Amino acid sequence: RVLLQDFTGVPVLVDLASMRDAAARFRVDPALVNPVIPADLVIDHSVQVDAFGSATSLATNVKREYERNRERYAFMRWGQRSLRNFRVVPPATGIVHQVNLEYLASVVEERARDGETLAFPDTLVGTDSHTTMINGLGVVGWGVGGIEAEAAMLGHPMTMLMPEVIGFKLHGRLSEGATATDLVLTVTQILRRRGVVGKFVEFYGTGLSSLSLADRATIANMSPEYGATIGFFPVDAETLKYLTLTGRSPAHIALVEAYCKAQSLFRTDTTPDPWYTDTLELDLATVEPSLAGPKRPQDRVALSGLKENFKRLLVAGPTENGFGITTEAVGQQVAVKANGHETSLHHGSVVIAAITSCTNTSNPSVMVAAGLLARNAVQRGLTVDPSVKTSLAPGSRVVTDYLNAAGLMPYLEQLRFNLVGYGCTTCIGNSGPLPEPVARGVKDGDLVVVSVLSGNRNFEGRINPLTKASYLASPPLVVAYALAGRVDVDLTTEPLGKDNNGQPVYLREIWPSLEEINRVMLEAVRPEMFQVRYAEVFNGDENWRALPGPEGDRYAWDPDSTYIRLGPYFDGIGVEPAKLTDIMGARVLALLGDSVTTDHISPAGSIPAESPAGKYLIAHGVEPKDFNSYGSRRGNHEVMIRGTFANIRLRNLLAPGTEGGYTLNLLTGEQTTIYEASLAYRQAGVPLIVIAGTEYGSGSSRDWAAKGTVLLGVRAVIATSFERIHRSNLVEMGVLPLEFLPGENRETFRLTGKERFDIAGISAGLSTRQRLTANCRREDGSSFTFQVIARLDTKADVEYYSQGGILPAVLRQLRQMT
Repeated sequence: RVLLQDFTGVPVLVDLASMRDAAARFRVDPALVNPVIPADLVIDHSVQVDAFGSATSLATNVKREYERNRERYAFMRWGQRSLRNFRVVPPATGIVHQVNLEYLASVVEERARDGETLAFPDTLVGTDSHTTMINGLGVVGWGVGGIEAEAAMLGHPMTMLMPEVIGFKLHGRLSEGATATDLVLTVTQILRRRGVVGKFVEFYGTGLSSLSLADRATIANMSPEYGATIGFFPVDAETLKYLTLTGRSPAHIALVEAYCKAQSLFRTDTTPDPWYTDTLELDLATVEPSLAGPKRPQDRVALSGLKENFKRLLVAGPTENGFGITTEAVGQQVAVKANGHETSLHHGSVVIAAITSCTNTSNPSVMVAAGLLARNAVQRGLTVDPSVKTSLAPGSRVVTDYLNAAGLMPYLEQLRFNLVGYGCTTCIGNSGPLPEPVARGVKDGDLVVVSVLSGNRNFEGRINPLTKASYLASPPLVVAYALAGRVDVDLTTEPLGKDNNGQPVYLREIWPSLEEINRVMLEAVRPEMFQVRYAEVFNGDENWRALPGPEGDRYAWDPDSTYIRLGPYFDGIGVEPAKLTDIMGARVLALLGDSVTTDHISPAGSIPAESPAGKYLIAHGVEPKDFNSYGSRRGNHEVMIRGTFANIRLRNLLAPGTEGGYTLNLLTGEQTTIYEASLAYRQAGVPLIVIAGTEYGSGSSRDWAAKGTVLLGVRAVIATSFERIHRSNLVEMGVLPLEFLPGENRETFRLTGKERFDIAGISAGLSTRQRLTANCRREDGSSFTFQVIARLDTKADVEYYSQGGILPAVLRQLRQMT
């Protein structure tokens, strides 16, 4: 099956609707463009934290969500009505991965065929990289680009190289005070150091028996952060226990147990260890309270070391992952008045504290721990400064059910962790604006202020444009740092604040015990909560049901829409693919360093008014207050192409000293935006390439990182290494991924980005991992050549690239079928 969320699901629907139009031109029945395997779309990425800190926050944010996204939601309703094998879970239900975990996943699937009922393992791909969360339930699934998902939906097989499988042995149990979040940050750090990109990781050992299913799902969820394709946990007694807890039927649970035991897929503590390519090992008792940041999820910091970590990075330069604040400016402070309260901001002030994301809000242990810590803090008289933007965005409605049942919601609300929505919020950049006085103070003081969130990603520019530092933490630690209001404090030795009697209150004094957390969970989390919440999961609320419901095989495109536009991917597509040609006279659009993520490449987060995308929207009558986010406008290629490579923290070495989507127009010598330069190159008929370092394209599985690249006119990317999903997405959009030979990189050849490039050997025909020759001419007229590897890893890659991408290939195949 295929799993979609709305940021990635809308582009998939746009492509399918566009393919239906193209099919009609090819004299193919548009209704043939239809999923042949089950697909579910969960709308969870569009809610933004506009209102916070009050009892009306949820209602206000839902109202704004529908105002902003009415057109998108109506388009998804068209898909729900017009496509077969396609279901939509409406907004305000929960986060896609938690809905998958709690309801959609079967572990063992049953389908009728030829008069028989077949049972087989539930497997899936999803258009969100954190699809791997379902690996915690013993289900094989991973994130793919939207383009791959479309092909799978239309019946194309997915091919990949046989992966290495790394075994990660766990033993012992977590110590008092350590959480699943601390464990996953430790695992992420270990596996990033080991290097598991493109590999499968399977967790095994007796330590699994001490981990709840939610703990396992937390670890599996962050598979993209440690680079693996999946982070798999086998089916065992804990899996059956979770299926019971979440209200699955006794008959189905019996089937799962019988099937997995019959197929030797059921783990016990006495099961012999499997054989792996390689193994690692971790004693769970060694895990300590931790955070990760301030810019990458693999950079784990012990709680006791966070103060020194931040102080060191504050003055360190960008090459050391720091912020470059001068010694003189370290003590900078700005007085602000927030919500009628006078306060002072400085470097290290926490301005966002968000309990958010699929990683942790699926886990009752850390959510209950956050509620208990809030209760203990309130009882000691602690409060959160109004300058901190607090939010609670659970992964499903069941979370608030059990927090209410445990009597913990009132305490979270007293600390202003009011419910703001059910969906991905702060973790994907939908943190909303900071209060105006706080935002002004941050800008006036040029302060390095901080977000602390229970999310899975904290790449630069992702969380909020004004928070240069972001730390990932467990939900109880999010509450703790909201109380402290700063990260330049050692919470293991320094107080959070003072109680009603003026006495210091330490974190260790209000941290709940493991025994109490388990007792509250046992009393408050009940199967009937899941059964009630998921009984009518596809119906939606009155807002959803009141939406207009367009029908018909072909979508009625609105030429004035700024959200949904007919895609350009089939323009000029012929019945037969065009002959492959060498890339001649290419210029460099962007010269990039290591660890450039799809967050840097793909449009994400807020849309600045002065950006090319902002100017486009203003020209089409959209006021900045109604820009919404890049993610919400993924159905409009005109907005997205203007936001590609426009991340505010991108550093293009062709435009030294700048951050954001800037480059050097090598035709004129002028510095301009990447989008405007691409237009000039297109008009001059000049093909483009991108040159990058290691781990190019790590991060989310965003189809727009590849779509935007091809629409800018980029024919090839030359990198030291690629992350798996983005490499595949480039191929499927007809962009050639080229890799330097082992031991070589752009520094080897002293590439400045101002050279002209010919990539020879393409026109003669390509094979898997073929070597090609790059001919390079410098500015002084000298020339040289070097070898690159065409990262077409499978025969399917070669076929898709030869067809001009996977979408034309699918359309031509449909024509052959008729």
